[in-house]
Amino acid sequence: MAPAMSAAPGMPPLNPAAAVSIRGLYKRFGDKVAVNGLSMDIPVGSFYGLVGPNGAGKTTSLNMLTGLLKPDGGSAMVLGQEVWANVNQVKQAIGVMPQTDQIFDRLTGMQLLIYAGMLRGMKRPEAMRRATDLLAAFDLAQAANKMVADYSAGMTKKICLAAAMIHSPRLLVLDEPFESVDPVSSANLKDILVEYASTGGTVIISSHVMALVEKMCTHVAVISDGQVKAAGTVAQVANGEDLEDRFLQLVGGRHSAAHLSWLNGGGAGQSGNCGQGPVPQTTAPAMPQTPTLAPHPAGDSAGFGEPR
Repeated sequence: MAPAMSAAPGMPPLNPAAAVSIRGLYKRFGDKVAVNGLSMDIPVGSFYGLVGPNGAGKTTSLNMLTGLLKPDGGSAMVLGQEVWANVNQVKQAIGVMPQTDQIFDRLTGMQLLIYAGMLRGMKRPEAMRRATDLLAAFDLAQAANKMVADYSAGMTKKICLAAAMIHSPRLLVLDEPFESVDPVSSANLKDILVEYASTGGTVIISSHVMALVEKMCTHVAVISDGQVKAAGTVAQVANGEDLEDRFLQLVGGRHSAAHLSWLNGGGAGQSGNCGQGPVPQTTAPAMPQTPTLAPHPAGDSAGFGEPR
């Protein structure tokens, strides 16, 4: 059994009552610090959104708290168990949506879900029953016997989410679950996840879509440069402002487009000359007259007809 990693000195202890408790998580890849002292508590039964710009450390943080990636420092507790001291038990209690390039896509949708259930220790009949229910819930019943490799991007995303849910985990961890999903399927997924959270399950999602997070989530953490810039309920983090405006205040990086003054959408006098100023008026040179070709008389050998 791997030894537990302790939190950094001076930090409060891990909170065993939280669904997820993180203290001082740190991860470096070469010269790049991906996560730099991340700390937060995620309440049981919450719908928790992790938001941040690309490269902020969201996916790396999720991989560490789910036992997929070992941190270089700090500690994480999931449902009262320290992750790296009890990694197998932690993995059994959570559902992680796999990336679409990490699944066995030569299986059919039904086969993939049965495999996912049996991998979690379920008997085949129960795995098959739950797979049937999930395929119906995700509007994939008609594609149950179709290879996942032939699914659309949105269908593949849905089968990955179904695979994460088949063993009825207490915690769902979903990295960009609504990416490439059509609006109708997205609404159905939201309903399923909200219902799951209402029964006491905890959902953690990462997303770039502020409107979705503001509408669905009860809590949110804004992450930038591998650190938590703000965390709490959505109302607390928004602080009376639109969540997207608040996000931009916290992470920065918004630039004026004034230096693109040449980008004018083809305004008057600019069309077709790459913004080099008004197009000069020129007179096209006269073209030489083309002689009129009279038809050849019948039987003329210069013509292409047969002589009469």
